[in-house]
Amino acid sequence: MNHPHRTQRGHHSQAGRDRQPGHTVQPALAALRTRLNTHLGGAARAWLDRALDEAAAHPGIHGPISVWELRIAEAGRRCGPEYADAARVLLLHAARADPDALARVYRQGTAAERRAVLHALPHLVPGPDALPLVEDALRTNDTRLIAAAVGPYAAQHLDPHNWRHAVLKCLFTGVPVDEVADLPRRAHSDAELARMLGDYADERAAAGRPVPEDLYRVLALTDPTATPIGTPGSPGVPGLHGIPGTSGTSGTPGKES
Repeated sequence: MNHPHRTQRGHHSQAGRDRQPGHTVQPALAALRTRLNTHLGGAARAWLDRALDEAAAHPGIHGPISVWELRIAEAGRRCGPEYADAARVLLLHAARADPDALARVYRQGTAAERRAVLHALPHLVPGPDALPLVEDALRTNDTRLIAAAVGPYAAQHLDPHNWRHAVLKCLFTGVPVDEVADLPRRAHSDAELARMLGDYADERAAAGRPVPEDLYRVLALTDPTATPIGTPGSPGVPGLHGIPGTSGTSGTPGKES
């Protein structure tokens, strides 16, 4: 059963959050909220409305754990695994999580919560301050964390050396290179990346192991004559590269939430 007065209250609360100084909702996140409102059931939408209101009313870190951090932990159960990452990104934004708050959620959270922090970085951290979180994720063998780590934030802030190794890590672990944000632009005319890819292909061939098709795709992009085409976002919602629930092609969720 629909409750028009609840919907209206939610819109007013969202508008209030949008008017707070220095805290405007980016078009990509507004589109994400609209998508969740379309796909979530009534109980999940009501929970998310309340959780976002709480986060906006009490932003930042408060004591051992903030109320919005509790909601981050609940999101999988409340919204389901398909939409949990997206809900957590919205909660982190509503809470105006700074690099310290993001680091705390990342350190203390489950793999799913860490993944949401990585997805939220381009919407919350304008500079390279959160790179240690990306670098930590890239040291793991968790393919979903790696996929989240090579999103738009890494594309913008990772230095060439670490970015090349991130691409190689995707090839080592089987993460599709489609997950690497802005790959064509960053790979363009990168002779060092081409050398690394060639060495890896030679190692695989010498060991009698197949060379991943994705390696040849990336190698072609390093050609100076290739036309670099940026990939700033996912096909589903621009600016939300890889977040499960925002497209049918990227960031496919599993059971973990």
